[in-house]
Amino acid sequence: MKTVFGLLAVLWITGCGVSAPPQAGDVVTDHPDDGGPAPGEPHDEGDPAPSGDLDLPPVASLTDGVWLAGDLHIHSEHSADSSNNPVRKIVDLASTVGLDYLGITDHDNHVDGAVAANTWIDADFQGSPLIMLYGAEWTTHRGHGNTFSATAYDHQRFYDLRDDLDTRIGALADEFGIHFSANHPSGGDNFGFSFDIVDSIEVWNSAIWSMNTGAMAIWDDMLKSGRNPTGRGGSDSHHGYPEAGDTPEFNTIQAGANNVGTPTTWVFATEPSAQAVVDALTNGRVAISSNPNAPRVEFHADLDGDGEMDMMMGDNVVPSGAPANFRVTLVGGPLALLPYTVTVIKDGFELTSLTIGPGASSAEFVDTPAFGVRSYYRVEVTGQQALFPEVPAAAALSGNMIGLSNPIYFNFDPAY
Repeated sequence: MKTVFGLLAVLWITGCGVSAPPQAGDVVTDHPDDGGPAPGEPHDEGDPAPSGDLDLPPVASLTDGVWLAGDLHIHSEHSADSSNNPVRKIVDLASTVGLDYLGITDHDNHVDGAVAANTWIDADFQGSPLIMLYGAEWTTHRGHGNTFSATAYDHQRFYDLRDDLDTRIGALADEFGIHFSANHPSGGDNFGFSFDIVDSIEVWNSAIWSMNTGAMAIWDDMLKSGRNPTGRGGSDSHHGYPEAGDTPEFNTIQAGANNVGTPTTWVFATEPSAQAVVDALTNGRVAISSNPNAPRVEFHADLDGDGEMDMMMGDNVVPSGAPANFRVTLVGGPLALLPYTVTVIKDGFELTSLTIGPGASSAEFVDTPAFGVRSYYRVEVTGQQALFPEVPAAAALSGNMIGLSNPIYFNFDPAY
């Protein structure tokens, strides 16, 4: 993403242009006549929807883990289009604002694929107190993607395969065991490869939320098709604050508008380790917030009505056909003076909207995931923006977009 954050853009973009949602508790049943089924309706004959007899693994623990905050798309001085942004400065800022992990993803084409001899051996990368993922921005003439790994791998081979068949590219990612992600899939440098070879999609790129409409539409299209790529964020920041003796550059203004943590990607990891971060990212136990100070979204479902949550975002179960109780919880963030609006998306369409706060941290709704039908639910949260003093212009660029969850899945075939 090569967007230049000019001062006028910082002052002008103050919201994401989201229309007013229905009142809390309303259920939307009218859908655009686009030829697709409404939420809960049977899929067309021939659609690869499973029949309800899937043998799915049990849901992992909902409590045995830790939420970790990070940024999954950052450029250091090892990218030629970066300025005033050594790895040390990125790590220091991330530590200051409370991040737990980083994915520094420098452009591999700037070093002819040799990220292992550049970013990965940087002394400040190796000595970082944060959890550091090994990765790079796979930069090709057909678009960009990010790689994430808990350990070093042969990225040179991956770079050298950039003009090959998609199937061979995907096979090499599988051979390495890396998490492969589609970057900014709409707009400039869009991901022009098959989405069948990626594990996640960058649905929230940079502090400018309004830029991500196309990415969200692509994500919903993939979800409606039965694929389940994780939705993740990434600041795509390139520029740091000049220090004493540094010469400010043309893009220095971007440091105060888009920087580490705008947005922040939260993962529910089994432990604070690089492998656990990558595993959580792949499993979809992931939420995104506009910055580290904004509320984190948690999304759970109680399937049997006993008051205990049985699954969370990223999880996939076979529905019984009985009503389920869904709970959206906002964790952390500033004391809100105004309520937050939670928009519930089911199968790509708005199902209902909820209100949280002031004075409350959660809201619930009931819906019935139909037996034998593939369906998913996810949520988006809008409201009062959390200030981020370390990157003061980011709040204006993010508008009223606060956070989003990954989906809760029903009847998704893991082999599809």
